[in-house]
Amino acid sequence: MPQNDPQPDPFEDGLGAALRSTGESFTLDGRREIVSAGLARGRRRIVRRRLAVTGGALALAAIGIGGVYGGSVLTPAGKATTTSVAGPATPKPTGTTATAAPGKGSGEPVAEQIPIKDIAAVLKNNTPEGKWEFESLEGTGQHVSAVYDDGAGRAGVTVGFYRSAGGDGEAGSGQVTCPSKVAVPYDHCDEERLPGGARLMILQGYEYPDKREETKDWRAVLLTKDGFIVDVNEYNAPAEKGEAITREDPPFDAAELRKLVTTDDWRPLYEQLAPNVKVKRGPDSAHQPPAQLGGAFIEAGLRSLLPKGLTVVEAEGEDGYGYMVVDDGQGKSLVQINVQYGMGGADGLFTGDVTTLPDGRKVKLTRQPGEKGGSGVVWWTVDTITPEGLRVVVSAFNTGAQHEDATRAEPALTMDQLKTIALSGKWQTRPAQK
Repeated sequence: MPQNDPQPDPFEDGLGAALRSTGESFTLDGRREIVSAGLARGRRRIVRRRLAVTGGALALAAIGIGGVYGGSVLTPAGKATTTSVAGPATPKPTGTTATAAPGKGSGEPVAEQIPIKDIAAVLKNNTPEGKWEFESLEGTGQHVSAVYDDGAGRAGVTVGFYRSAGGDGEAGSGQVTCPSKVAVPYDHCDEERLPGGARLMILQGYEYPDKREETKDWRAVLLTKDGFIVDVNEYNAPAEKGEAITREDPPFDAAELRKLVTTDDWRPLYEQLAPNVKVKRGPDSAHQPPAQLGGAFIEAGLRSLLPKGLTVVEAEGEDGYGYMVVDDGQGKSLVQINVQYGMGGADGLFTGDVTTLPDGRKVKLTRQPGEKGGSGVVWWTVDTITPEGLRVVVSAFNTGAQHEDATRAEPALTMDQLKTIALSGKWQTRPAQK
């Protein structure tokens, strides 16, 4: 029988094991600082934009963020520094010296480390008058955190700049694409292509999208034609988390954010970034991270397995994941699927009320309340795993988006229909290892 008590998210439960398994496949060559920093910032910044759909962390997706934020190593020095309105002049290319942290035993620099005071100077010179407090002006890195006060309440502000994963503007396009509101609730989002080929996104949303009464997070991201990313976040609290709200909105409006993120003053700084570090795979191919099915394949496969009588209102897919919003005339219903190979370490999650099929596949059914803030939302899940480690998780909700109130009593698909999708032979088509 299915479990009726609230259950932990299957992918969150397996995240630690998946991260450890994936990490073992990398040869770091003395560059642990880069990978760990990339993971930390990647999980904070990018996964938040997607997890409202998945309901849990996709470990390999989180690992991939290291390619975007691979150079984000911060080495603060000293205590928080309080400064007044006037800041030093914008640093010139010839007056800024970046230091390099040497790779352990490699003789190569890990990443260019830019003085925090230079990043702070550009930030202050391109924002309205106010009082600034910085975590440190003596450290080095590619990211600065500060608290700004214009007299209307203290507000946290962060700025970071990075190279896109592929080293060019097209490879980083996902960073400047407004997310679907099925995935992330927000108040407003604009995309813009600027003269010269740069792309800009300004998103007015929330630190925790499923708790919209809490901290607001307004974000501006610039992706240059040559693949540099400038990422600015501001909050209506002194920090992105753990601090009480001090004002109704973050301090800078959309026009001010645009001016800040697009200023040419950043270029002398981010052009000092070292090229992306190429993480080498281990020599043992058996330990390489498994390839995942592409988003187009998953979207098409899920569409082909839907029961008749459903209209697809919205659909999207990415590596290892896809979702659809369907409607049978009785209200919208979100259906999502995760397909991952090499998940043998997740077998331990299949305990309790689990069915083992004759071919060795395990099936776990769960019924539980939604957890993203929508009133009356129910969440049905079929979680399956094969003896070879192919894990397929299919979920359905009685709403078109988890953060929105229920639109119907139950999801549009029954548990049996979800199980049919999860156990389909379509997902046995394993992509070639790169």
